[in-house]
Amino acid sequence: MNSEQLFARAQQLIPGGVNSPVRAFRSVGGAPFFTKSAHGATLTTADGRELIDFVCTWGPAIHGHNHPRIKAAIAAALENGTSFGTPNPYEVQMAELIVKFFPSIQKIRMCNSGTEATMSAIRLARGFTRRDKIIKFAGCYHGHSDSLLVAAGSGALTHGNPDSAGVPASFARETVVLPYNDTAAIDAAFAANSGQIACIILEPYIGNVGFIKPDAGYLQHVRKACTANGAVLIFDEVMTGFRLARGGVQEIEKITPDLTCLGKIIGGGLPVGAFGGRAEIMDQLAPLGPVYQAGTLSGNPLAMAAGIASLQLLEELNPYAKLDALARKICAAALAAAKTKGIPLQAPQAGSMFSLFFTAMPVRDMASALTSDAKIFANFFNVCLAAGVYLPPSAYESWFLSTAHAGAGIDRACEVITSGIQSL
Repeated sequence: MNSEQLFARAQQLIPGGVNSPVRAFRSVGGAPFFTKSAHGATLTTADGRELIDFVCTWGPAIHGHNHPRIKAAIAAALENGTSFGTPNPYEVQMAELIVKFFPSIQKIRMCNSGTEATMSAIRLARGFTRRDKIIKFAGCYHGHSDSLLVAAGSGALTHGNPDSAGVPASFARETVVLPYNDTAAIDAAFAANSGQIACIILEPYIGNVGFIKPDAGYLQHVRKACTANGAVLIFDEVMTGFRLARGGVQEIEKITPDLTCLGKIIGGGLPVGAFGGRAEIMDQLAPLGPVYQAGTLSGNPLAMAAGIASLQLLEELNPYAKLDALARKICAAALAAAKTKGIPLQAPQAGSMFSLFFTAMPVRDMASALTSDAKIFANFFNVCLAAGVYLPPSAYESWFLSTAHAGAGIDRACEVITSGIQSL
């Protein structure tokens, strides 16, 4: 069956025909393709097309698709079973690796998704501080739990529903939403809610409204404000953890959060999440403390085995400088083409993450990200897709590179991106 036939069947059985909204291609037009296999930096569609992939499963595939080491690790674990419902040795090894690479993490709890990780970290921060209110930032997406699906990024933003139906107003009132990169707003929020803020949660480098970096000194100000006001600082590094550096953004920026949320790469492509941090906070979790969190499949042996292989490869390869150089090459090609064509373009980038915003305004928060011309992006996306390059199907998502991107594939992608911009 080709993609058109599969999508027709899916729409009869699955809401919108997809199991995650951005996959529906609503913001870029047309119908989605279905992938039947993936290897390295290439997707093969149900229609037999091969596409250079800059989505990388939305981040986890830092070693590309179907890496033989990760595949072998899953196969070896599979020989012993798929799920036990008891502790298993892989969990301990994974915990040791994470604690090794993230100095801020003294203890870690595995779960099944980034949404579970952030939801649980928020509950833990509230239990530890005995406060209810939280601060998040417009455009930062922390999964689809009720307290966090307020002024969200990612698919919620793409589909024009930044405040989801089904979230009680009483829940939303406990969430204070601030603009990113605005230090005065943080100080004002603490002053207006003295003694009530349990935590600040943020993507230290935003990846879910497109890629956005913090202003110089901004993250340091967030850290100081939390310390001064007795609030827990939570870094959501589900996307950036192990991708931009082995110790995430906190390694790059030399910031120590109280709690960190992880996912994506630590599952090697399988569903996973984790949250960890200071021992005195983590010890509030059941069975040691009063904050309940549980999951039947938490620490699943297949996911742990895949993630361990992925992290060990990162330790061996240390690919971060190479990935940064490749991303810079793509961004430079795009900016040069836009300049020649007279099209305004911003290309924020760090390591293997970047975005293209079709706007003359420097992008430093959600408001400036939304000045990007989504219609121009949709045209650009479809030109690139027709030429064999798959970009995120939204003007407000990050692009990703993997260690499988190299040589002729990058050169071909630069050609397609350049011609795509020149065709606008």
